Amino acid sequence: MSTADPTISTNGSGPAAPAGLPPVKWVVFIGAAIGTAVVTLWAFLAPTNAQEVLGAVVGWVSTWFGWYYVALATAILVFVIGIAISRYGKIRLGPEHSRPAFSTATWAAMLFAAGIGTDLMFFAVYEPAVQYLTPPSGPGQTVEAAREATVWALFHYGISGWGMYALMGMAMGYFAYRMNLPLAVRSALYPLIGKRVDGAIGHSVDIAAVLGTIFGIATSLGIAVVGLNVGLDLLFGLPQGLAVQAALLVVGVGVATVSAVSGVDRGIKLLSQANVLLAVLLAVYILVTGRTSYLLNAAVLNIGDFVQRFPAMTMQTFAYEDTGDWMSLWTLFFWAWWVAWASFVGLFLARISRGRTIREFVAGCLVIPFSYIVMWITIYGNAAIELIRSGNTQFAETASASPEGGFYALLAEYPAFTFVAGLATLVGLLFYVTSADSGALVMANLSSHLRTVHEDGRAGLRIFWALATGALTLAILSVDGIFALQFATVIMGLPFAFVLVAVMIGLFRALRVEAHRASSLERMLPRLLSGRSIDGTQPSPGSWRRRLTRALAHPSPERGREYLVETALPALREVAAELQQQGVEDAEAELLEQDGITYVELKAPTGDPEHPFRYCIWPQELPLPAYGPAIVGQETYVRLEVHLDEGGQGYDVMGYTHTQLIDDVLDQYERHLEFLRLQHGAPVEAGGPAN
Repeated sequence: MSTADPTISTNGSGPAAPAGLPPVKWVVFIGAAIGTAVVTLWAFLAPTNAQEVLGAVVGWVSTWFGWYYVALATAILVFVIGIAISRYGKIRLGPEHSRPAFSTATWAAMLFAAGIGTDLMFFAVYEPAVQYLTPPSGPGQTVEAAREATVWALFHYGISGWGMYALMGMAMGYFAYRMNLPLAVRSALYPLIGKRVDGAIGHSVDIAAVLGTIFGIATSLGIAVVGLNVGLDLLFGLPQGLAVQAALLVVGVGVATVSAVSGVDRGIKLLSQANVLLAVLLAVYILVTGRTSYLLNAAVLNIGDFVQRFPAMTMQTFAYEDTGDWMSLWTLFFWAWWVAWASFVGLFLARISRGRTIREFVAGCLVIPFSYIVMWITIYGNAAIELIRSGNTQFAETASASPEGGFYALLAEYPAFTFVAGLATLVGLLFYVTSADSGALVMANLSSHLRTVHEDGRAGLRIFWALATGALTLAILSVDGIFALQFATVIMGLPFAFVLVAVMIGLFRALRVEAHRASSLERMLPRLLSGRSIDGTQPSPGSWRRRLTRALAHPSPERGREYLVETALPALREVAAELQQQGVEDAEAELLEQDGITYVELKAPTGDPEHPFRYCIWPQELPLPAYGPAIVGQETYVRLEVHLDEGGQGYDVMGYTHTQLIDDVLDQYERHLEFLRLQHGAPVEAGGPAN
C-alpha cells in the first residue's frame, strides 16, 4: 500500500474528485437498508410485540454483557490516551506534509456539534434530578446524593464516550489518509485480515456500523422531537403527541437533507458554528440570571469530585448491590449509545481532521467537547438540584418524570421565559439538524465505494438515509417512546462493541510500523551522512558557493521541468538499472504526469508487497518569497520535493547534481531496507564483543 500522496497540497486541500458519481456499495447498502426496514415495519405493524421483545433482549444483554460494556469503555479510553502521549502521538492523520484544512476554531465547532445532540440539553436537567432523588446506591436527597448526581451526568456524557469517538476517528483517518485505504470502518481491520476486508467480513463490519449509526441517531432524534414538541406546546400551544412529532421529523429531516447534500464545507460547517454560539449564549443566560456564585462554586466542586471519583466510576458494575434496572437505563444504555455513534462520529471526525497529529486529534476530542459538557451540565444540573433542595416539589416531580418536561420547567423559573424557551427550541432544532445531516453523510459514505478520501457518497444516498432515519425514529416512538429507543440502541450497539476491540488491535499493529520507520531513520543517519559520495574524490573549491547559490535560487516552473527531464530522470533510471543488475527485478524509473503536473518516480519491489520502495520527485509551485530578489516576469517558483511511502519529506532537491541525487535516493533506499529489517522481526538490540 502506498501512502505517498503528492497531489495533496500543504494547506490540506486535495485534488478534485474523479468525474462521475461514486459507485454504491450494494452489499452494505442493501443489508443495512433491509435491517432498518425490518425493524421499522415491525414497530409500525406490531408495536406491542416489539416492545416486549426489545425489553426482553435488553435484559439479556445487561445480564450477560454489562461487564463487557463497562470494561470496554475503560480500555478504549486508556488506549487512546496511551497512544496520544506515546511517540505515536506525533504521527499525522495523513502524509507528513499534510496540514489541517479547517482552522482550529472551525474544527472544534464541527467536532463538537457532530458528537453532541439535543439529548444533552434535556438530560442535563433530567439525570441530575433523577440521580439526586433516587441514586443507584445510598439514600437520596442528601448532600452526598447532590454531589454524586451531577458527577454521574458528567461521567455518562464525558471522556469515556469521547474516547470511543477518538478511537474510531484516528483509526479511520490513519488508514484512509496515511495508508490510502477507503475511509470506512473496514479499513481499520486491514492489519488483521488483509485483503479480506473487501469480502464478507468487511461488508459485515460496515453493515454493523451503518445499523449502529442509524439506531444511535434515531435515539437522539427521538429525544429531540419529543423535547421540541414540549417547547412548541409551551410557545404556540401545539398539542403533544405523535402527530406533531411526525411533523417535526419531516421538517428536521428536510433541513438535514439539504444541509447534508450541500456538503461539509458549507451546510454542516455553518450550522455547527451557529449551534455552538447559540448554545453557549443559552447557558450563559442561566448562569447570569440565576444564583451565579452558587453555580460557579458547584461547578468547581463537581469538577473536583469528577476527577477524584472517575477511576472508581469507570469500572463500577455494582456487583455487590442490587440496583434494579439502573445499570440498564443509565450506564449500559449510555455506553451502548456511544458505541452505536462511534463509527458515525468517528468517520465524520476523520473527514474533517486530515493533517492533524494523533496527539492533537485525541486532545481535541477529549478536551474541547467535554469542556462544553462540563459547562452545560454543571449549570443546568445544579440549577435543577437547587430548585429541588429549596422545596419545589412540583418541579421535582416534573424533572424526574421526563427529560423534556424538566428542561422547560427549569427555564420557566427564569425571566423572559417565552424568549428563552424559543431560543432553547431553536438550539435544539440545530442540534437535531447537525446530528441528522452528519449521520446521513456518513451512512452514504459507508455504503459507497469512495474513489478518493475527499469524495462523499452521492446525494441520492444521503437523502435515502436521512428519510430512513426519520422513518425509523417515528416507528420506534410509536412503540413506547424514548425507552424503546434506548432499548433498541443497547441491542444494536452490541455487535459493533466487539468490532471496537479489533480496531484497537489493528491500529496498534499499524502504528508499530510507524515506529519501525522512525527507528530505521535513527539507526541509518550516521551511515547516511558518512556514506555520501562526492563528485570526484575531493570537493571542488567552488562547491560551497554552488551550494549557497542553490539555496538562494528560485527556479521557474519551466526550469523545474527541465531539471526533471535532464537530471532527475537519468539519475533515477541509472539507479533502477543498477538495481536490476543487483537482482531487483521490475525496478523502474519513469517520467509521469498527473492532473497536468509532470513528476518522476522510481519504484522497486522489496519482497514485501505492502511496502515497496518508492522515491518520487514532485514539483510544487509557490509564490516568490518576499525575502528573495525580484525576478522580472516571474511570480512563482518551483520546489522539487521528495515523497516516499509515508508522504512528503519536506526538502527540495532542485539543483542537486546527478551524483548528489543518486546519493539521496540511496540514502532513502537504505533507510527503507532498515525499516523492513525491523518490520520483519530483527532484534532491536544487537550484541557486541566482550570487554
